[in-house]
Amino acid sequence: MSIANTIRSRRSIRQFNDRAVSMELIIQLLNDAVWAPNHGMREPWRFIVVEREGAKEKVSRLILDSMSHMKRIKLLPEKVKQLMRTRLNQVPAHLIVVMKVDKDRHKQEEDYAAVSCLIQNFQLLAWEKELGMIWSTMEFIRSPLFHEGVGIQPNEQVVGMLHMGYFDKMPKGKPRTPAEKKLTVL
Repeated sequence: MSIANTIRSRRSIRQFNDRAVSMELIIQLLNDAVWAPNHGMREPWRFIVVEREGAKEKVSRLILDSMSHMKRIKLLPEKVKQLMRTRLNQVPAHLIVVMKVDKDRHKQEEDYAAVSCLIQNFQLLAWEKELGMIWSTMEFIRSPLFHEGVGIQPNEQVVGMLHMGYFDKMPKGKPRTPAEKKLTVL
């Protein structure tokens, strides 16, 4: 598959089958993804894999507890919250992508861009292996409760959590605006 075809065919996947995602594959994908451009070769990333049942249960509880103050979660019936926990537990694997925080704002922005490039590399590499995922940036990734629960240090931030697995049905692609319509030539 060409790079262009991989980019155009990749989809965000939210429904996974129960096929396990091997740690070997995750490591292989990460070892290729770390070739993302990063300023000064700072490599500002680290990773937390959540794949074991007990860890998935703990993380799903942390996610919902971290969002419990939000009106849209607070008003949900307990039955719906339990369904959300169950769905999170059924995701074959989660990857939490963590970034070092730099006091220098310019370096911080460069590092965030580098980590985002790494995540896109990871998604495209996974897509070639027929592994789908969704990149979550919901509010819980900034929660002190979530950070403490998964071991995020004070000098770190979570850039995203990738929920991943194999899938049976691929969603249809949504059209993109042609670049020419957003292009300014000086």
